[in-house]
Amino acid sequence: MIEEQVRDRLNWAGNYEYRARTMEHPTSLAELQRAVAGASRIRALGSRHSFNDIADSPGTLVSLDVLDPGVEIDDDALTVTVAAGLRYGVLAEHLQRRGFAIHNLASLPHISVGGAIATATHGSGDANGNLATAVVGLELVTASGDVLTVAKGDADFDGMVVNLGALGVVHRVTLRIEPSFDVRQDVFTDVPWDAVLADYDAATSSAYSVSLFTDWSGDTIGQAWLKTRMDSGTPAPRTFYGGVPADRAYHPVPGVAADHCTQQLGVPGPWSDRLAHFRLAFTPSNGEELQTEYLVGREHAVAAIEAMRALAPRLTPLLQVSEVRSMAADDLWMSNNHQRAGIGLHFTWKPLQPEVEALLPEVESALAPFGARPHWGKLFAADAAQLAPLYPRFEDFRALARRMDPEGKFRNVFLDRTVFGDSTVPA
Repeated sequence: MIEEQVRDRLNWAGNYEYRARTMEHPTSLAELQRAVAGASRIRALGSRHSFNDIADSPGTLVSLDVLDPGVEIDDDALTVTVAAGLRYGVLAEHLQRRGFAIHNLASLPHISVGGAIATATHGSGDANGNLATAVVGLELVTASGDVLTVAKGDADFDGMVVNLGALGVVHRVTLRIEPSFDVRQDVFTDVPWDAVLADYDAATSSAYSVSLFTDWSGDTIGQAWLKTRMDSGTPAPRTFYGGVPADRAYHPVPGVAADHCTQQLGVPGPWSDRLAHFRLAFTPSNGEELQTEYLVGREHAVAAIEAMRALAPRLTPLLQVSEVRSMAADDLWMSNNHQRAGIGLHFTWKPLQPEVEALLPEVESALAPFGARPHWGKLFAADAAQLAPLYPRFEDFRALARRMDPEGKFRNVFLDRTVFGDSTVPA
C-alpha cells in the first residue's frame, strides 16, 4: 500500500482543491479491501476530470492508478474486463490490437473507465448510449471491505452502474465489445442554424456521431464534426446543410491549433483514433477551462437549442465553445438519459468560475421546462430537491445507497447536496 498526504490537491482543470486528508494507492485488491474496511470516510478518485466535488472525501481518497490494468478479453462472450482505473484511451489501444472495439468514446480518451461510467459520461450518436451502457458486470468493494460481483440482469444492477461513488469502490468493470471498425471524420464550418433546426433529426442522424460546435451567437454553427463508420454501408456526407467542407484540420475552440485533435479530412482509420475528439498522447487545454452540461429529452431538442441561442448575450462572453451532441435512451437509474433519448448541451467556459457559477441558475431556469439533467461531473447549481423529480428511480437509488452504505462511509458534501438533500452523516 502506498499511502501519502494529499500533496497534489487540484483536479485536472485546477478549479477544485480536494479536502481529503490522505491518499492511498493500493497495489492489490487485498490492499484496497483493507483500505476501505479501515476507513471511516473514503472515496475513489479517478483521473480528476470532474469539475466539481463529486470525487472528494472528508477522510481518505483512494486511487487505483497503480493497480494492474488486467485487461481480459473474452472472444466468445464479446466482453472485456478491466481495472476501473484504466484510461479509456489505453483500453482502446488494447482492444484495437486484438481486433475489437467499444461502441463509443467520450471527447477525451484520458478519463478512467470507473469514473466515466459512475458519472454517465458519453460520446455522441443518435443510436449510441452513454459509456455506462456498455457495462455488463461490476466488481466493487463495499463498505465492509467485502467484494461484491454483480452482472447485468441481477437485482438493482441498473442502479449500480451510474453509481456516483455512493455504493462502494468499483474495482473491475466488464464491458460489452464488438469487432473493430474504421471511422472517417469530416468537418463542416459555417453551417446555418435554420437549416439544421428545420430537420434536426435528419441532421444528427447524418453520421454515426455528430457534434455541433457553437458559441451561440450569430446565424451559423461554427463547426459540425461528423464521424462515419466505414462498415455501416452509408457513405460519408459530402455536404451538411449548407456548411463549408473543411480543407484543413480544426480544433473545436476557434483559433486553437488542431495538433492535439484526432484525424479529420475524411481519412479513414481505426475507431480508437477517431471516436474521441482528442488524441491520448496529449492533454488538451489542461487548466484552461471549466465545463457544464445539461441533457434534455430528444423531443425538446430544438426548443432547448433556441432557448440557449436567446441567452447568447449572457453565454458568449464567458464561453470558449459549446458542443451539442445526441445519445440514446437507457435503463440506468441515475443516467442523464434514463428512459429518454436526448441531446447534451455542453459548455466549455473560460476559467472564470465566479462569473460562470453566477450564470448557471439562469441557464438552468431557461432549460427547466425541458427537464434538463446536469452532467454529474461538471459544474451545476441544482440540488437534490430540484434533481429528484427528474429521475424516475431517484428514491430507489437513495434507498439502495443507504442499504449498501448504512454508515455513510462513501458520503461526501456532493452527495449530501445533490442526492440525499441533507447532511446527516457527520463530516
